Amino acid sequence: MAGRADSTVLAGARVVLPTGTVEDGRVIVEGTRIAGSTPDGARTLDLQGHWVVPGFVDMHNHGGGGASFATGTAEDVLTGVRAHREHGTTTVVASTVTGDMDFLARQAGLLSELVEQGELAGIHFEGPFISPCRKGAHSEGLLREPDPAEVRKLLDAARGTAKMVTLATELPGGIDSVRLLAEHGVIAAVGHTDATYEQTVEAIEAGATVATHLYNAMPALGHRAPGPIAALLEDERVTVELINDGTHLHPAALELAYHRAGADRVALITDAMDAAGADDGFYELGPLAVEVKDGVARLVEGGSIAGSTLTLDTAFRRAVTIDRIPVEDVVRSISANPARLLGLYDRVGSLDPGKDADLVVLDADFALKGVMRRGEWIVEPRIG
Repeated sequence: MAGRADSTVLAGARVVLPTGTVEDGRVIVEGTRIAGSTPDGARTLDLQGHWVVPGFVDMHNHGGGGASFATGTAEDVLTGVRAHREHGTTTVVASTVTGDMDFLARQAGLLSELVEQGELAGIHFEGPFISPCRKGAHSEGLLREPDPAEVRKLLDAARGTAKMVTLATELPGGIDSVRLLAEHGVIAAVGHTDATYEQTVEAIEAGATVATHLYNAMPALGHRAPGPIAALLEDERVTVELINDGTHLHPAALELAYHRAGADRVALITDAMDAAGADDGFYELGPLAVEVKDGVARLVEGGSIAGSTLTLDTAFRRAVTIDRIPVEDVVRSISANPARLLGLYDRVGSLDPGKDADLVVLDADFALKGVMRRGEWIVEPRIG
């Protein structure tokens, strides 16, 4: 159900603000924004027994609702965006997968138009500049070294809407490409990498600030050869992405990341592919065939995990109820931190007055009950 909220007071809920949780709190919505005072004629929605949290911000997402951001048409992309909005993700970055450079440039042009229209928050290029040793669900025949000139080609095709590029920074051209991205204000993310600890430290010093789905598609943490995981966790300049779907990570690995990095350096992501919010079956991730069975996506050939079918409402609920992460820390990881990284925190990521009225209503068990984006109910809560 959808509808314009106009002037509405969401009252009685536990409201999670940057300063902490307010019991019996209020969020005032006027038009498309969060207001600081109650306007005349505002209606009140009683949300006793519920939580109100900021809309979720997903900085790594390949699609959903049966549709692909990486290869789909504009209508396909909008289908995927709508699917994730219904699960609380009010801000989404579209992630690509490895492909031919000309195709990636064309897809970047299509996605950039949707960014300019306000449907997407930016573009994340995942591949083709990744390691064949840690390719995961990427086509090995299309991988290439991160030549700064080719990285620049994708940035140009995105027309200023590129937010992040995932690189195996140990490959020839990797460090120079990190510097190029930093100079252009684009996040350089270390991922799908076979780097050593020392090589990862070098990449961070050059300007890399994100770990693409930490633990996945990189060497395991070792006691003599600690590899990239230790370097990424220990450096205060790095934010680590985590896929909290119960398949990609053991709960102890998630707890280790929160303990070592702290809640301010974790970004919960989906890494979703087409099947997020859709049924089991056969799909494609770029040029590769994927089978989704019991909600787990794997390549038909080889069986590698192929993204996820996760939505962020599930990641949120799991983090609180299974992993026992404090609600305020989960809100930082799923809203505020990615919003800051993307340069959007002045508009989204918290429930401060003046920001977009992007919010999620959860019940006492953290099940999603309502979603508002820019003052419009995407999922209208049915209370009472």
